[in-house]
Amino acid sequence: MEEYRKKIKNLPELKKEIEALKAQGQRIVFTNGCFDLLHPGHIRYLYAARQMGDYLVVALNTDRSVKIIKGANRPIQSQDERTELLAALSFVDAVVLFDEDNPLMVIQQLVPNVLVKGGDWTEDRIIGADVVKKAGGVVKSLPFVSGYSTSALIEKIRDKR
Repeated sequence: MEEYRKKIKNLPELKKEIEALKAQGQRIVFTNGCFDLLHPGHIRYLYAARQMGDYLVVALNTDRSVKIIKGANRPIQSQDERTELLAALSFVDAVVLFDEDNPLMVIQQLVPNVLVKGGDWTEDRIIGADVVKKAGGVVKSLPFVSGYSTSALIEKIRDKR
């Protein structure tokens, strides 16, 4: 197996790893999303998130949960493809799937030091913000990278057919 694929974890395995990292004083950063078609906006966002700590966890919506959020025609890429692409990024330290409508349960299990979302999310709408802040962590909303979106990319591909 390719070394980078070892970054794909299940939740119990990741929780144990996070607890050990925290015990060593590591700062854990958490974000989540669908990351259906990776584009420069995603890359810049994930890189900026990683700069906020020592270890970046990306919780990825399963195919089922993407369909609920984005509609019947999504995701374009399967959860296996999306997890592998994210794990291959050098600044992503772990990828974990979640099947729920939101990542609250994962956040409650991991209790990261930093919870990050894109600029289209205000802090009062960021799921799990209360959990992280109660534990002494911080919640950040990174500036949205304009000009990039998966929906726009899908439209661009359709227009070229």
